[in-house]
Amino acid sequence: MAQYFELHPDNPQPRLLKQAVALLAKGDVIAVPTDSSYALVCHLDDKAAVDRMRRLRGVDDRHHLTLLCRDLSELANYARVDNKQYRLLKSATPGAYTFILEASKEVPRRVSHPSRKTIGLRVPEHKALQELLALHGAPLLATTLIPPGETEPLHDGAEIRERFEHQLAAVVDAGACPSEPTTVIDLVPMGTGGEPEIVRRGRGSLSALGL
Repeated sequence: MAQYFELHPDNPQPRLLKQAVALLAKGDVIAVPTDSSYALVCHLDDKAAVDRMRRLRGVDDRHHLTLLCRDLSELANYARVDNKQYRLLKSATPGAYTFILEASKEVPRRVSHPSRKTIGLRVPEHKALQELLALHGAPLLATTLIPPGETEPLHDGAEIRERFEHQLAAVVDAGACPSEPTTVIDLVPMGTGGEPEIVRRGRGSLSALGL
C-alpha cells in the first residue's frame, strides 16, 4: 500500500520529505510532482529499482530515462557538455525541458541509452521536488508517469494513489501538476556542429530557447 505524503505547495514539510527520501534510499519507486506532470523516480544506483520503474512505466531499455538534477553544476557531472550546449541549457533551466546529452562515465551504462550512450537530464522548477532532491543529495532517475498503454501523463496525486497504490511505495502530493509533459530536446547534434532536434513538444516553450 503506497504511503501518501500531502505537502504544502509553497512550504513543503521537511519531515514528510525525509520519509520519502528514506524510501528511495532503500530501493523503492515513488511518484513525485514536477513542473510538468508527475514522474516516477528512484535511486540512480539501484538496478532493481530501475528495472521496477521501467516495468511500471511499460518501457524497455531503449526508452530514455531522465536524471532530475538540482542545478546545472550537478547536471555537468553526468553529461558531456560543450560551451554552446551549456549556453542553451543555462537559458532554459530550471524549467519544463528535458535535454538529451552524451552521458558521462558517472552514469551507469545500464541506465543510458544502449546504442547511443545518451541520457535525459532536466532541472525542474518545482519547490517540493527541489527540496526532495536537496535532501536526497544527488540526482534521481525519473520517467514521466504515463501508464502503460496510455498517451497522457498523470497530474493528480489522488488519482495516482488510487491507480498505483499496490505498485508504488509512496505518492508525494503537493497539489495538481500541469498536465503536459516536458519538451524534449536532443542536444547531441550540437556537439558536431548540428542543430538541436525537437523530440517532443511539451510544456517548455521553444520560442524561449530561440528554436
